[in-house]
Amino acid sequence: MLLIRAIVRPEKKDVVLEQLAGAGYNAATMVDVVGRGKQKGIKIGGMVYDEIPKSLILMVVPDDAKERVVQIIMNTARTGTEGTFGDGKVFVSPVEEAYTISRNSPGL
Repeated sequence: MLLIRAIVRPEKKDVVLEQLAGAGYNAATMVDVVGRGKQKGIKIGGMVYDEIPKSLILMVVPDDAKERVVQIIMNTARTGTEGTFGDGKVFVSPVEEAYTISRNSPGL
């Protein structure tokens, strides 16, 4: 199993989730977050905005779903045909164990 963490523009969150659900990947956790990338925020006039709103989508998927899920996120979250700074980031990490709280799980 893999944990996929996708940081996307807030206005892209719903369309990313829609495309994932359409491909059969319904389970996700969403969190509104703020942050900045390599550009250290954006400067407008004399003001620097370094807490840019983003949406964090968390999903645990089988190993063999990684390529498909990442591709859906990348294609859907990208702005325009080329993408631009601030479109987001996708991180993939292994998940060693997972437990469903509502079911009997082996003790730790």
